[in-house]
Amino acid sequence: MSLRARSWRASHSFVHSEFSPKQIAAGREASVSICLPARNEARSIGPILESLLPLRQLGLVDQVVVVDNSSDGTAGIARRLGAEVHDQRDLMPEFGPVLGKGDAMWRALSVLEGELICFLDADSDGLGPHYACGLLGPLLARPEISFVKGFYRRPFRVGETTFPDGGGRVTELTARPLLALFYPDLAGFEQPLAGEIAARRTLLERLPFVTGYGVDIALLLDAHREVGLEGMAQVDLEVRQNAHQPLRDLGPMAYAVLRAVAARLERDGRLDGPLPSIDEPSSDRRGSGQVEGAVERPPRASLRAAA
Repeated sequence: MSLRARSWRASHSFVHSEFSPKQIAAGREASVSICLPARNEARSIGPILESLLPLRQLGLVDQVVVVDNSSDGTAGIARRLGAEVHDQRDLMPEFGPVLGKGDAMWRALSVLEGELICFLDADSDGLGPHYACGLLGPLLARPEISFVKGFYRRPFRVGETTFPDGGGRVTELTARPLLALFYPDLAGFEQPLAGEIAARRTLLERLPFVTGYGVDIALLLDAHREVGLEGMAQVDLEVRQNAHQPLRDLGPMAYAVLRAVAARLERDGRLDGPLPSIDEPSSDRRGSGQVEGAVERPPRASLRAAA
């Protein structure tokens, strides 16, 4: 790890316990939206929302939104609990079919009202209010910070047995080596593929969104390009436990990450292009077998400028 990355990690890494709900509610001046993109998360969406929705009563957030593309009743559960629910297909339909998680996040910006926006994955066991508080805390405490990523330990569960380590295989075998080689200043990020982020709306609207599984690393690289290391932070959220994919399903995920990085290297003149315009097996975590191409949605700010 470079000296710059080590220095950044020491000064811009936080622990969620530094930011309590009461402290954030008392000190916040910006409006806050929490968004959970969801696809067939009926098993986990209830407990997650039961932990997040009380944050509205505490005055910590203004909006808790689920953008849904499910056939298992996820949307109904979310509505009954009091979340604001939108069908992904109804958001910006002029852009055609929704092409995965990154596309859902991009379209969600059209209904998210907060000046600060926190995206959380909807498939985590044990996701509590400390996820939102931890991610929002640095944005509220440090005005120079515009982008915050979560990190955690990733247990690996096989049947009834859970090993303390071993999750996050695409992170360790693809994402972190790519950053160490091509973006060494970002090597201090513990979980570059973490779906748990918080950012200022003004930044998110300047960023393109990769439509598939590459969205998380693409946002990291593009945020760095916009605000630099000093405008970024990471927060220890302790543990994240979710379902693990068979090894055969990790290849498309790794490919999506590699392609997102390669596209940015090409854009910046560090890789001779053009990249091959081939479709890739879907990185959808439910193993749908769909095929999705490498698509990027434009920065929302550019859409307003063109209107």
